[in-house]
Amino acid sequence: MLPRFDHGDEVRVRRNVRNDGTFPGEPTGALLVRRGSVGYVRDVGTFLQDQIIYSVHFLENNRLVGCREEELQPAADPWVASRFDFRDKVAARMRLGSQGRVLVERGELGEVVKVIRAGPGAVTYHVVFPGRNTLQVPEDALELAVAQENGAA
Repeated sequence: MLPRFDHGDEVRVRRNVRNDGTFPGEPTGALLVRRGSVGYVRDVGTFLQDQIIYSVHFLENNRLVGCREEELQPAADPWVASRFDFRDKVAARMRLGSQGRVLVERGELGEVVKVIRAGPGAVTYHVVFPGRNTLQVPEDALELAVAQENGAA
């Protein structure tokens, strides 16, 4: 088990990092670092002898946060921003279907369970719509459920 990053490497966090209860002074579940933020590796360690954990200093909010390797990428690598995050409530902006069958009607609500950054400008999501299988949906086919519920299109 060799670390991908070393002390001093500039890295970007791929997803929001929330307090799992180990960050002092913040409630469990509080947002510690927003996805896309850049920081510097300060230390490399392990957890339960099978996970590499990096202490990353995020200068923007002056936080030293533990991150798993899969949560990080080199800061120089291309970054594709996304409109939605894991657990965001979304609504279908249009009918969604497969092989000529409508699976989700416009306006139906779902929850994002995975963000997929497939390349420059190409973001899709795994979205669970209640009572259905998980669907992979392009970003432009979704809107925030809050905006939809408030009458905004």
